Amino acid sequence: MSINNLTLARKLTEAANAECAGLESGKAFILEKVTDATAELLKWWFQQDYIDSRQYNFHEGQRQAILNTIFAHEVLGAQTLQGLYQKIAPEVILESHRASEQIAAPKNDYPKYCMKMATGTGKTWVLQAFLIWQLLNANRITGNPMFTKNFLVVAPGLIVYERLLDAFMGKERGGKRDFADSDINKYQELFIPETYRDEVFRFVQGAVCQKSDIGRKVTSGGIIAISNWQTLMEQGEEEIEAENDIEAPGIAADPARVVQSVLPLTPGTSGGNDLGQLNQKYERGGALSYLRGLPNMLVFNDEAHRIHEIKREGEVSEVEWQKSLNIIAENKKNCFIQVDFSATPYNQVGTGKNIKRAYFPHIVVDFDLKNAMKQGLVKSLVLDKRKEIGALSNEELEFKAHRDDDGNPVLSDGQRLMLRAGLAKLKKLEAEFAVLDPTRCPKMMVMCEDTSVTPLVQDFLKLEGLSEEEIIRVDSDRKGEINQKEWTDLRERLFDLDAHPNPRVVISVLMLREGFDVNNICVIVPLRATQAQILLEQTIGRGLRLMWRGDEYEDSKRDNRKLIREGKSPNNMIDVLSIVEHPAFMQFYKELIEDGLVGETDEDDDGTTSTGDLIAVDLREDYEQFDFAMPFVLHEREETIQQRQVDINSLSPFTGFSLLQLKAQIGKGEKFISEDVQTSTRFGDYRVDGGVMTATGYNDYVARVVRRIGDMLSQPITRSSKVYANQSQYPYMQANKPQLAAWIDTYIRQRLFGEKVDPLEDENWRLLLIDPVTEHVIKVWAQQLLNISDTEITCDAEVTYRRLSEVKKLTMRQSSSLLVNKCIYPRLPFPSRNGGLEQSFMEMASHDGEVEAFCKINEQKHDFLRLRYIKEDGLPAFYSPDFLLKTAKDIFLVETKAQDQLAHPNVQRKRRAALAWCERVNKLEPAERMNREWHYALVGESLFYEWRNKEATMPELLSFARLRGADYLVQQRLAL
Repeated sequence: MSINNLTLARKLTEAANAECAGLESGKAFILEKVTDATAELLKWWFQQDYIDSRQYNFHEGQRQAILNTIFAHEVLGAQTLQGLYQKIAPEVILESHRASEQIAAPKNDYPKYCMKMATGTGKTWVLQAFLIWQLLNANRITGNPMFTKNFLVVAPGLIVYERLLDAFMGKERGGKRDFADSDINKYQELFIPETYRDEVFRFVQGAVCQKSDIGRKVTSGGIIAISNWQTLMEQGEEEIEAENDIEAPGIAADPARVVQSVLPLTPGTSGGNDLGQLNQKYERGGALSYLRGLPNMLVFNDEAHRIHEIKREGEVSEVEWQKSLNIIAENKKNCFIQVDFSATPYNQVGTGKNIKRAYFPHIVVDFDLKNAMKQGLVKSLVLDKRKEIGALSNEELEFKAHRDDDGNPVLSDGQRLMLRAGLAKLKKLEAEFAVLDPTRCPKMMVMCEDTSVTPLVQDFLKLEGLSEEEIIRVDSDRKGEINQKEWTDLRERLFDLDAHPNPRVVISVLMLREGFDVNNICVIVPLRATQAQILLEQTIGRGLRLMWRGDEYEDSKRDNRKLIREGKSPNNMIDVLSIVEHPAFMQFYKELIEDGLVGETDEDDDGTTSTGDLIAVDLREDYEQFDFAMPFVLHEREETIQQRQVDINSLSPFTGFSLLQLKAQIGKGEKFISEDVQTSTRFGDYRVDGGVMTATGYNDYVARVVRRIGDMLSQPITRSSKVYANQSQYPYMQANKPQLAAWIDTYIRQRLFGEKVDPLEDENWRLLLIDPVTEHVIKVWAQQLLNISDTEITCDAEVTYRRLSEVKKLTMRQSSSLLVNKCIYPRLPFPSRNGGLEQSFMEMASHDGEVEAFCKINEQKHDFLRLRYIKEDGLPAFYSPDFLLKTAKDIFLVETKAQDQLAHPNVQRKRRAALAWCERVNKLEPAERMNREWHYALVGESLFYEWRNKEATMPELLSFARLRGADYLVQQRLAL
């Protein structure tokens, strides 16, 4: 047992998994041992029915990182790293005095967790999940040191810093950032339960501070300070040391100290007495002082391997990054938390064959590159090896740049050979990927040994036929930094690399070794000859992020991983990263090759194409006769809610706190601004004038609640806030808004607090602005609307149509697809594993003379065919049917299911929603629904094969399997 065996991470995983058993069904021991807010988040993130209802979810590594940290922090409650070891892995402390000293070091005297997660596996998503977890708890539990609303996110350099700003603020385009483009907004369905989204968005939009604003921007109720470590490190270390100076009477004062005490900022001659530099230095010091003065804080260190200690002449010293954190933490005692993220959280010690990894002691989860590759979460790796028959051997080639007679650096023959090999592979990928999808543009990355080599590489590539615009060169100084002017010119071009054909090649040294989060790097040429393990892993990490996402590519990628495990070359290059072999890297690859995680290809291995048996299938020439026009009802025939009375006394009151407790907490005398977070539109001010809220302000509050309920019950077709605002005028379920406002007003006055309350007296209106109270009002009335949603139709409907042929091309494996007729596509895919039922269904439909047209639905491409259904808790979810099929009289939405899945609760909910959708469409005029009745048929495996074997026609099978609604059942009873 030792730190280097990652004992803490292993044992913490075992304990956390035992506590979280049953979490997928919403029943686990951990839910009873954490706060209510945490329990709700864990259910939202990891309960199976929530997972099934959305497109994006946390993968296994992210899940384990979240669960281990929350278990350690809330359930075990250890306030120091040593306390965590004592509770989960005491044998490490007992068996090693050295480990005990390391764990008990002063810098570990607070909660401290390190996420060891491979590059490309979504560390930033875990970071944002932790922030939301802390924020929601801090808003509900005041004074608890376990939770905070003050966050510092520290990056090692400009690349990672910009990536973090993108995640929280949206990408910068034209000098502006759009919050709608931020990770936390784009993936809100994963990160945040519905009722908390306004609360989180309001905080994030108001609390984020860029590095230049730290200590200067006024935020309310907390801060998210995002900075690179250089901003924090340059406060004069002398200022901190001066606070701890010991006075010695009689000794002459140091003149430099005297001058500094009078003039703490002195101009430097190298800067030409530049006042701008003086101001910059002052602001850096101000940022550190400001953060040091906050009462509590959680620090996120991204790429935290840069924070490690170094040894010189046998003495351990801390890098500047760690010194700054020590300064920030020293006054906070147990109100400071540190969370580190790194794919390589270790120090490399020893030399030559004795090189070893010394892992950080606070690693709480281990999701390494091997795990990520096995699960297909990153690209597979292959080495492009050069055949030595008829060529110089590696021993005879020089792979480092050398100098000519005048001392100028010159590319070696080995480097030229590697560049040509990489360029040949890039051209092959470009040509073959373009046939499959012309928008996918593979890129090559060249990692150079120093900045003197990068212009040589650029000139060589131009001689090989590349133009200026096809190459981007990113040079940095010895610290891996770049000046602001050059960075401004490069930033957008660099981060939009995936979206454009040019540039094709990126050349860099250190600048792009971390945080360069693009997906289309497919070839890496590592000209660096370093043996540093960390740098090797970081170099590969630049190309690991998946380029091809979607179910149609999963089978091909799975086959590649299987072939690599068997020691064979992959049969295609879909999400395969090619490393042009460098002799210095072979020891690093050896371990991965032995584990079956890295394959090898020869430079002239042309036996397979880059796309394997993947093919792009276009629309057939006469597709129009087989097309489907899907009707979407934007507005019913003047659909209005029948005026049914609501019994206010039957609705549940707010029980979280009593009226007196709420009044004691809220205080008096504030100004509030009502703002819709998604559209950033103000709806009016809540002003306190002489202790009385105006009636207009209270009406604004009720109007906001009514709108919020309407938005929650509407169907968003896009994540764009502007488009969403326009589309939300067509609600999924319409309500009489004036009537609803009156009901809510009566509910607030008579029922909400269990007694009659006038919101305009004694500042009672302030109680309504507490988030849990508003959430309760919204939840109660959203459910009530579902119960009073009977409608009557008085005029023509407003209908729009989406056609299957809008998707011009489908990608599929030729070996897992079927030639079909009566379909807009000449081929349709089926799953290579367990796809027998779908294949048989397509064969039967294709050969049945009574079938006029059919098509298999692709969930990713035909995303407009998602049907909405409401889960038991009132939250929305979506799903797509498997097939559309047309006969002379009917159109069927068909769901094919294995027999054991028919009774699943989610299937039952989908059935009701699909049936309701079909009944709604059938109320349209015949011309508005392709002159056919629409039905939903749920076809089980046993039923399908039984009817097919009895020579039944497809219409007969589907007519039997279609679901019947209440109207049909009533008619049947009357007939009897």
